[in-house]
Amino acid sequence: MSLDTFDYRKFIDSIYPAGRKVSGILLAHSRAVADEALAIAHRMNLDLDDLDIEAAAMLHDVGIIRTNAPGIGCYGSAPYLCHGPLGADMLRAAGVPEIYARVAERHTGAGLTRKEIDARHLPLPAGRSYMPETLLEKLVCYADCFYSKSGTMQRKPLERVEASMASFGEDVLVRFRGLHRLFNP
Repeated sequence: MSLDTFDYRKFIDSIYPAGRKVSGILLAHSRAVADEALAIAHRMNLDLDDLDIEAAAMLHDVGIIRTNAPGIGCYGSAPYLCHGPLGADMLRAAGVPEIYARVAERHTGAGLTRKEIDARHLPLPAGRSYMPETLLEKLVCYADCFYSKSGTMQRKPLERVEASMASFGEDVLVRFRGLHRLFNP
């Protein structure tokens, strides 16, 4: 499958049938993240394709369906934190372009280091990178920080995002602030 022929909407619809609670939540959240990422890219004149930004943002949370998060209509068996690598696995198994799988795998928080994963005994597969590396990965990771899948799904103020990041440790907050400086010079 090439980037030219990939239709992320068909992929999402094949996994998230219309009418299910999780479908509406996923689409609303992902659309907000996509709009935020596109707005940043346009404001900053980033050298990224709009279609790649939109597809990556719309697919970044595709793995939530396999997690145990009943509050958002997900009845899988995996911990919610695993939705990134689960989504990446789903995308890779379907032959979706790797750039989108990498975004799914690396978008959580401000990224996760192996040291943080080990120190907190997080249930993430070993041997993978959970740190955004490319500009597209960083952009979607950053935009995602401002939107929740619960409540009003309105954009969170920067102060609230920073407080959330700080609750996971100073290193996480520093990493988020680095992303913030990158996209808000």
